[in-house]
Amino acid sequence: MTADWEPEIDDIKAMRAEAGGADLRAFMRQQIAAGKARRTPPPKPAAPRPPGHRPGAWPTGSSPPGRPPEWDVPKAAWDAAVKHYRNTEYFPDQPCDCGNCPPEETR
Repeated sequence: MTADWEPEIDDIKAMRAEAGGADLRAFMRQQIAAGKARRTPPPKPAAPRPPGHRPGAWPTGSSPPGRPPEWDVPKAAWDAAVKHYRNTEYFPDQPCDCGNCPPEETR
């Protein structure tokens, strides 16, 4: 029996009558399996691992990224930027004394 064969009513009655319906159950299981096989695509094989790669390690010849460039800004520049932000955010009506702003007359 092939999975593409459509059974007739007489054929089903004959399978049910033979051996207590075991043939019909086997046939129906075969039909269901064939339908599932058509519906689900076969699993894709896993990509091959690069040779010599240790799990969880950086590949040979490479290294983790370095420090972000914003970490290399001097502490005095960070402090001045924070002071400027606080002055403009919390005291917008007063002149800024952060040291980076131009004097009030030249603005």
